[in-house]
Amino acid sequence: MSAYASLNFAFVGLALLPLLAAALSGRLRRRTLAALGAAASGMLLLTAVFDNIMIGVGLFTYAEATLAGPLVGLAPLGDFAYPLGAAILLPAAWLLLTGDGAKEPSHDPEDR
Repeated sequence: MSAYASLNFAFVGLALLPLLAAALSGRLRRRTLAALGAAASGMLLLTAVFDNIMIGVGLFTYAEATLAGPLVGLAPLGDFAYPLGAAILLPAAWLLLTGDGAKEPSHDPEDR
């Protein structure tokens, strides 16, 4: 495994820790997970589109020696770790720091 792949796994893995803490504290609801999934999907889609555009027009390039793993179009798969990590980390940190998920229990069956 390359150093870049290790860094990506570490970043996403560390981003999962606050999400796990939010889940264990009872602050993570289905609705929050659905929103997190939608946000992550949107960020990954936008990353795919704009990375491919920027690489395609020559705004930046990657040295062949630094590419590890498959490409999504012209974009290396590793470029997707940071948007994924942010989409996981930021909502989880919000739940843990604000306590929004624990203010009052939901009686909506969709939230369980």
